[in-house]
Parts: sequence; structure tokens; C-alpha cells
Amino acid sequence: MSSTLPASVASAVERIRAVLGPAGCLEDPADVEPYLVDFRRLYRGATPLVACPASTADVAAVLAICHELGVAVVPHGGNTSYCGGATPHESGDEIVLSLRRMNRVREVDAGNFSLTVDAGCLLTEVQAAAEAADRYFPLALGSEGSCQIGGNLATNAGGLNALRYGVARDLVLGLEVVLADGRVIDGLSSLRKDNTGYDLRNLFIGAEGTLGVITAASLKLFPRPRTVEPAFVAVPDMGAAVQLLARTRAATGDAVTSFEFLPRIAVELTTRHVPGVADPLDRPYEAYVLCEVSTARDDPALRSLLEGTLEQAIHDGLALDAVLAESLAQRAALWRMRESVPEGQRAEGASIKHDVSVPVAALPRFVAEATAAVLAIVPAGRLVAYGHVGDGNLHFNVSVPLGEDGTAFLAHAEAMHEAVHGIVRRYRGSISAEHGIGRLKREALARHKGHVELEVMRAIKQALDPKGILNPGKVLPEPDAGR
Repeated sequence: MSSTLPASVASAVERIRAVLGPAGCLEDPADVEPYLVDFRRLYRGATPLVACPASTADVAAVLAICHELGVAVVPHGGNTSYCGGATPHESGDEIVLSLRRMNRVREVDAGNFSLTVDAGCLLTEVQAAAEAADRYFPLALGSEGSCQIGGNLATNAGGLNALRYGVARDLVLGLEVVLADGRVIDGLSSLRKDNTGYDLRNLFIGAEGTLGVITAASLKLFPRPRTVEPAFVAVPDMGAAVQLLARTRAATGDAVTSFEFLPRIAVELTTRHVPGVADPLDRPYEAYVLCEVSTARDDPALRSLLEGTLEQAIHDGLALDAVLAESLAQRAALWRMRESVPEGQRAEGASIKHDVSVPVAALPRFVAEATAAVLAIVPAGRLVAYGHVGDGNLHFNVSVPLGEDGTAFLAHAEAMHEAVHGIVRRYRGSISAEHGIGRLKREALARHKGHVELEVMRAIKQALDPKGILNPGKVLPEPDAGR
């Protein structure tokens, strides 16, 4: 530990060591390194200690110490955030709090369609616990093998099934949360209906660890899908995709689970850079939809219903071609292509990313306006706009022009963000549909939220974290930012 640390931080480290013991403290530089750089490598911080509590009581003790001494704490999950929300500051005087040792499945109640898990459980572990009880936990993300459920809730993750089941917030029945001063809110109820005052649970979901540390959650389960039918559909454009979504929802009795939009460039990036990914259709088209419908019963008629819907769509010009998966392996291949788009884009070089949402019906107009806006800034920029059309969420990304310098291209990021976010605001959309605010979008939030909303958010922060020790510099902009 550096001798230049403030006395309060040095004292906190010594006291945390005594509470957690050697198994609960990471200090060797090689052990600490993974906690210092965010997933996109936008930020590099420093810390004197990564605290790894093994229980809620340990978390409470760590926070009580840090609150008493006024030492900042940065909660850390699976480090899959796109916005730098779990990376400590460069100053090196913040304690990182990792929940990786808190990974128990506490209870599975199949009859109540619920389960209770520690916040450090990987999302795949939660899914597996549900499946073992013949139930289904629908949150599905490309990073599900490494992200933790606590981080999913702290960022209100969306994912591939939000159209049918909702985002992370919609899947929570109750939470256990440790407040900044070490007090514990035991709200692990598995009730569907509870009308007893303020809904404290929803304060902490999406707060990115700035109001309290989620240590456990009671989650909703659903009947396990028995019949699942995926289709990969070529469409003329975004407008046709939106119309096809409405038609498929109506035709299948709202059995659409996922509805993902892919432009041609997304298919090209994955087939070029990701081994094992192949184009599902015989010839190229401008745009595609990966659609999946499912039911919780064995339903052999569902496939023919989807086929009939797509045949009519082709007849009407809403679709150009389509293929339905004939096996689990083909279904996996379709989803591998969709989930590999970020990997393919990374391999292509620098990119400027936007995680936005607008009303579904407004997507065609938004895409047209935002495309014109970004190309006015970088005329040769390569638009990679893909994502969850079913719930209005697009990853509106722009890749560096072929042959151009990535650093020079990234210099246009702020102008591009402001242009795209300005269009989002006109449609009363969101500048962060599922990736949170973190450090990256803190100042942008000041321009997106109204003055009264920001005042209320700051008042809540002051009430729950009066010393400002929880994840400082994240989410909430400074009072004069963006004004």
C-alpha cells in the first residue's frame, strides 16, 4: 500500500483487512489489475484494495468503516459495463467492492415461480438454477457467462427477451441492499402484490451502486418454453421491420419473444471476423430481422403459424426472404451471429457507440434523421445500427471509415453524441436504453433530464448517501453540467 494514501484511506484498508481476512482482500498488483480497467478500456483507475466480502454482514461492515472515515467505495460486478460504471477513479483513493464471493443460490421456490440469489451469481448460474427447477429466468445477454446478477440489476439490463418479459427491473420481486452507512434493507419478499408505501426496491435498480449495494435479489421465474421457433428474415428496411413486428405479434397471439434488427454490414462484420459464423441466406440483402416466437406448451402449430405469417409478409413486400431454424444447432448459429456483432465491430477498428431507445413506431424516422446527422459529421462513416427493435432499443454505432485513422475518427465522438442524442430527445427517447450512465454519459444526462428530475435525483442521493461515498463521479452530473 502506498505511503502517500490519505490517512483515512490507509486506516480503512487496515480495518477492512481485519474484518475480511486475507481471503477477502486483493492487494497484489496482478490480482487488482482486472478491477482497474473497464470493459471497453475507456478508463483506467487505481485502488489500494479490492475488498471481496463473503456475506451481507461483511458488506455492511466494509461500508460502515468507509462511511465513518469518509472513504469512497466502488461496487464491482462482472466488469461488463459499457459506461465505466464500475471502474475506480484515477486518484487511487477509492476502495473497490467486489461481490464475486457472494454467489449462492439461496432458495428456489418452483411453486411460487421465484428464486433468491446472491448478487455475485453469474447470470448463467441464475438461469441454470431456474432450469433445474423446470422454470425459466428470461434475462438473456451476450455477456451472461461473465456478468453478475447484481450488476444486471444495478444497471437495469435489458437484453434479448425484453420485448416479451421486460427489462431487469420487471423481473425483480425483492432486494436486499446495504446502505452507505452499513445498515441493511431486508426486502427479499417474493410477493407479487405489496402495496405498503414507497417502492424502495426500484430506487436501487438502475442506480449503479450510487444509492446502496445490492447484495441479494428475489427474482421472478416463468414457465420454461417448450416450443421455440426462430426465423431469420430479410426485410427491405427498418420501416418494414417495424410493420412485420406488429403483424407477427398479432398473428401469434403475442408469442414473439425476441425481434432483433441487423443491417447488412452487421452480417458482414461477423462473418468476416468471427470464426464459425455464416450468412444464413443464399444472397445478400440490405437488412434482416432475427425473430423468435415461443410458447410454454408443446405447440406443433406454432411453426406453421410463423411460416404462414412470413409467407404473407413476403407476398406483401414486408419481407424478401426467410429461413427457419431446423435444429437447436441452427438456432444457436443464428443467435451466435447476432451476439457476435460487437466482436465483429471491435475487430474492424474504432467505433462511436450510442445505446438509445425511441418509441417503436418512430424507429424508421429516427434512423433516417440520425443517419443523416452522423454522416454530415463523418461522411464516410460506416453505420452499424442494430439491436432490439421489439422494444425500440437500437445500438446506433458508427465504425471508422475504411483506411482512416481511428484516433482522428474518435475526435468526432462528442459532436456525434450530441447530434444523435438531440434527435433522441425530440422523440422523447432515452440516451441509455440498457447500458446505464456510469461515468461515460454523466454529463449527457444533464442535458437529457429535466431540471426538476435532476433535483429529485440529487435529493435522493443526499438522503441515502449524505457523505457521497458510494460510486462517486458516476450517474449524477455536477449541478452545473450541461446547463
